[in-house]
Amino acid sequence: MPNLEYSITKNSGKLTVENFDVKADLHIHTNLSDGVYDPCTVVQKSAAIGLNIISITDHDNVNGLKEAIECGKDLKVEVIPGLEISTDLEDKEIHLLGYFIDINNDELQKYLKFFRDERYHRAKRIVQKLQKLGLPITIDNVMEKAQNSAVGRPHIAYALIDLGFVNDYYEAFHKYIGDYGPAYEKKIHVSPISALKLISDSGGLSFIAHPGNIKDSILYYLIRSGIDGIEIIHPSHTENQIRFFNGIVSQYCLLGSGGSDFHGGKKEDEDNLGKYYISSVQVEAMRKMLIKNNS
Repeated sequence: MPNLEYSITKNSGKLTVENFDVKADLHIHTNLSDGVYDPCTVVQKSAAIGLNIISITDHDNVNGLKEAIECGKDLKVEVIPGLEISTDLEDKEIHLLGYFIDINNDELQKYLKFFRDERYHRAKRIVQKLQKLGLPITIDNVMEKAQNSAVGRPHIAYALIDLGFVNDYYEAFHKYIGDYGPAYEKKIHVSPISALKLISDSGGLSFIAHPGNIKDSILYYLIRSGIDGIEIIHPSHTENQIRFFNGIVSQYCLLGSGGSDFHGGKKEDEDNLGKYYISSVQVEAMRKMLIKNNS
């Protein structure tokens, strides 16, 4: 596990340590997608652990942002409007992060409604497959977990745990609903190009989320397609990967980001909040890019 008390930056070919005056976690989920805590609780937890800037990046959902932003004002935590979008390339699911988006953008809202509907239909198909496997789970069991959020496989996993069919979140994916599981159902995605345009048209900056699990060919395709940056700091990244992505960012003049990908609860990642973060240097570079784009 890399030491994340600093960020790694290249200066004349040497790796240097950068001090943190600000801690920014730009990858956090709430219960409006597949996280556990409501937006204000997420902000409170972030403030308590010493984070100054966060981004709520729920899957296909921006409904928690207004609450989080207002809560952040009271606690002196800046909340950057964010979003995580699933795309598909070469039969590989690629996640893109959008930062500083206009949550009221009409095209963005149309996209979000369409994909929330598609998420529900996919969940129903997965439930039907689980029923055929002999598990008496219903879509109502799943929606009790999702409530008003964009329903996804994590909610199905939580329902399976509560019904006693699996012991934990990871067993649910490994045994039943993971990408190669017997109850897997492919999700409808937009193309990366469409997602990049959606983020750009809503005034935001686009980043490749947790790129450590994608092929180099896809990484370079996204760079050529006009991605603004790469998520360098992530719990799944090794120290070597962090160094590699820092080099890519420097080589291609991209922005760097990072965060904990915090969900909470049965995903057992409570310790990640406050551990994976970037500094004000990276955040200010994003702001400068926004100013440049709008000038």
